Amino acid sequence: MFEITDHPLKADAALGAGRIRELRLARPPVNALNTDMLRGLIAAVDGAGKDAAAVVITGQPGLFTAGLDVRWILGLDREALTAMFIELWRAQRSIANAAVPVIFGLTGHSPAGGTVLAIHGDYRVMAQGDFRLGLNEVQVGLFPGAVIHGAFRRLTGGHGAQLLTRGALLDPATALRVGLVDELCEASQVVTRALEVAREFCALPRDAMLRTRALARSDLIGLFGNPGHALMEERKFAALGAEMWLAPATQELLKKVFAKK
Repeated sequence: MFEITDHPLKADAALGAGRIRELRLARPPVNALNTDMLRGLIAAVDGAGKDAAAVVITGQPGLFTAGLDVRWILGLDREALTAMFIELWRAQRSIANAAVPVIFGLTGHSPAGGTVLAIHGDYRVMAQGDFRLGLNEVQVGLFPGAVIHGAFRRLTGGHGAQLLTRGALLDPATALRVGLVDELCEASQVVTRALEVAREFCALPRDAMLRTRALARSDLIGLFGNPGHALMEERKFAALGAEMWLAPATQELLKKVFAKK
């Protein structure tokens, strides 16, 4: 489900661990996110924070991820569905709380779940081209919840309210204009550029960079609430997600759009 590559840093490039860990999503055909993939992502991000100087998360040419694996999820019972939403919550929290910078190389389409993950990172490099990203959950009757809304608004500011309420999917140029991504580059160069950004982070004085990063991201981390209430918060998120997902109107919309004919 992942291709993991360690990219060495120059000996004098960082005061921390001497490698950048690239996590490339690799679940054909569209890198759709399921429970196992989310668990794997959490473990990989947490592990990289212990022995790498930065993490770069990428996808395949033309596609970062299509988001949650809706066709698979439609077959889950409430218990399994709740477990999946718990892992989605934990994946967001893992990226937000990562001990090292997390840079996203958005190699193509990245709607819904892909955008949910990316808004919790430190930096987003987006491919130029006929690609779309954004949070379109409302179009199928789903509600993003306070954490996703807060992380999205943190980047998009005043644009966030109407974008989220409309369930808008954006082209790369618009995403850059509203702050959803940090820069654009040629699709073939996204991974290279994302690694360059990671090296820029790593070239800075380590302690000063990490302390400033923690300060700059304190509002994002604060969205997850008191760490002592983590189990309660993830269960609330999962219960809300399962309730909305299993609502008859939402099921009808999802099956109409995603179910195999």
